[in-house]
Order: sequence, then structure tokens, then C-alpha cells
Amino acid sequence: MEQLIESKLIKADKAFSVWRKMPFEERQKLIAKAAEILKNNSEKFGRIITTEMNKPISESIAEVEKCALMMNYYADAEDILKPEKVESEFTYSEVHYVPKGVILGVMPWNFPFWQVLRFAVPAILAGNTVVLKHASICFGSGNAIEEVLLEAGFLEGIFQNLEVGHKAVKEILEHDVVKGVSLTGSGKAGGEVASIAGLNIKKSLLELGGSDAFIIFEDADLKEAAKAGVKSRLQNCGQTCTAAKRFIIDEKVEDEFLPIFIEEYKKYEIGDPFSKETKLAGMARPDLADELEAQFNRALENGAEIIIPLERLSENQFKPGLIRVQEGNPILKEELFGPLGMVMIAKSDEEALQIANDIPFGLSNSVWTQDKTRQVFFIENLESGTVNINRMTSSDPRFPFGGSKASGYGTELSLLALKEFVTAKTIVGN
Repeated sequence: MEQLIESKLIKADKAFSVWRKMPFEERQKLIAKAAEILKNNSEKFGRIITTEMNKPISESIAEVEKCALMMNYYADAEDILKPEKVESEFTYSEVHYVPKGVILGVMPWNFPFWQVLRFAVPAILAGNTVVLKHASICFGSGNAIEEVLLEAGFLEGIFQNLEVGHKAVKEILEHDVVKGVSLTGSGKAGGEVASIAGLNIKKSLLELGGSDAFIIFEDADLKEAAKAGVKSRLQNCGQTCTAAKRFIIDEKVEDEFLPIFIEEYKKYEIGDPFSKETKLAGMARPDLADELEAQFNRALENGAEIIIPLERLSENQFKPGLIRVQEGNPILKEELFGPLGMVMIAKSDEEALQIANDIPFGLSNSVWTQDKTRQVFFIENLESGTVNINRMTSSDPRFPFGGSKASGYGTELSLLALKEFVTAKTIVGN
């Protein structure tokens, strides 16, 4: 291992020995200060995001502001990590929540501030320290986050950005001072990192993307559903794990809904990512565009029909595409990470549910209906970490976020996230 990385891991461990003893409320004050710095400099940090991965500047600024909102949630949160008394016949009868130590974050490029801080803030508030392995195109974002926390008054070593490639992850995770890992990324990356963690008996948390269903019935507000559906599919150029990717339309409303949806879809045109009027810019890297184009062609080879063609405009830019897909198309087992959506038609509620669940993923789904009985049917039977009723998917600090099936395991956000990287220590006796 490089001496610089070794020294940073040792620094993180030494910081942990001090940080773990700091009162919860004192940690919260520092988080609140960091949130204030982010909010007051959202345009500055937004420009870093846009420069690194082409996100429209308005979305980049919104991402930074959402981070500040989330951090303020934790700055005001109830301390659920206080020792808990347990009724028993013993004099000592308690559960203590003990932070694990240095936690590695392996984070993606698509939300380079939000993904990092969504994991890091509750982990740090719980008393851990964090080392970050960010995506290689987002080292600037990682460094900026570290600088914000230092400016807010965090001790050196509590959060450190490691400018290393993916090949360094194994050695870092195997290091004795690292006690756990949180990864947001592909299923392949998640499987590899979880395997390393498992072999070394270390805790892992995985958020691994999805292929979310957006289900529309005849009693929905069709214009609102169309607008929300297109935004969900095309924001961040479709490079969002919780984006609506499969639009499952009840056959009774297909003829009415689809033209509204197509009209809304065509409003998203490529623009300058640094213009605040732009809603769609290029993908983060040319190789990602190559992959999306290959997936589009494979879908067509397996029977998909073009509704709106996916047109490549440059090495990383597309006019957004939309295809009609039948069950059995292999593309349904993959995640489309870019401006390409799929339409499927269902003949009944039961068929819509079957289509929605018949994929490897289980991250988040959206159902559009006013019928309360139907709402309950999908709430109880959709196989995903989140079910949205008459709204698009968006993570909220107040609610747990995580997936099922191949979309991963563990909880981010909400108070539950505070217990992901702690050990429940039983104290019992006389």
C-alpha cells in the first residue's frame, strides 16, 4: 500500500479515538456548520459537479442544496444512540450503541456530493470516521467535501478523500483499521466489494441501482403523471438509480396517455450544461454513451419497437429515446443508465404487478391511481425498498432509503441510518 494512503488510514483511526468520545450534540453542531457552508456556496460547488460530469447546473446546485437540507435534518435529529435501559432482574441491563471505527465509502459519479454525504453524515454522526474512494472523474468533488468539513471545524482525519483507483479498494478494505464499507454503484462492483468485506468479516452496505417501474392507470392525473414520469426518466440525463425506467401503462389508458407522454418527452433537448435553462446535457463519459447505445441496439434486435429513436448527437450526447418492449426481452434484466425509456402495456392490475416485479432489481416503484384499494394492493405486493403513490421517486432525509433483491441491502437516510455502522453492545449483570 502507498505510504500516503497508509498514513491517511492511520490518521482516520487516531481521529476515531477522539471523535467517538465527543458528545452527540457537539457532533451535530459541526454538521450544522458544514450544512451552512454548503448552502451559502451552492453555486460554487454546483459548478464543480457540472464541470466533472456534465450535469445541468441547475440540477447541480439543487444537489448541493439537498445535501445541506439532509445535513440539517441530522443536525436536529433525536439521539437514538443513547444507552437504552432494558427491563430485567439485573442491576446492569442496557444496550449501548458503539461506533465501529473507520468506514470506507466507495461512491459513484452521478450524484458526486449527495451520494457521498448521504452515506458519510449519519456514519460520522454515529461516531465513526470516513475515508472516501470517489469515482475517478469526481476527485474534485471529494476534495471539496473534505475542505467543507474542515472549514466547519471537524478534526483532521474524520473525513478524508483518497485519490485512488478502483484497484486500491481491496487493499484498503482489507486494512485492519477499516471496519466496514458502504458502496453505491453497479451490481458487479457491489458483489466484488461485499465479497471482500465478507471474507474479512466486515460490515457492508450496498445501494446498487435499479430498473424502476412507473405504473399508470386510467384514474390517474395523466398530465401530472406524464410530466413527473419524463422528469424522473431524464433528469441527470437518465443517470439516476431511482429513475423511472419502465413505464407500465394500463391498456385502458394507453391511447390517451401515450401521446401526452411523448409530447412531454420531446420537450427535453440538449443544451449547455452551464445554462440554468438547460434540463438535459450530455452523459458523464463517452464510454457510458457507448454502452447505452449498445443496449438500445440489443433491445431492438430482441423485438423492441421504436417510439422515439435514440439519436446520438456527439460522443456523449443523445436525443432521448423511448422504446416499446415486450416481456422476455433481455434488456429488462439490465439497468438503462441514460436517456432511454421503456414502455410496456398491462391488461390488468395483476399483470402490471407481475411485470413490475419480474426483474432482478427492487429499488423504488411509482404507482399512479386514485383508487385506494388498488393503492394498497401495490403497496403490499411491489418488491422494492420504496413505493411511491402519485409521485416520482425522490429520496428524502426523513425516510429510509434502500433496495431489495439485486438493488442491494442496508439503510441510508432517516434515523435508521445512524445504526448501520454501530455495534449493539449488551451490558447485563449485577
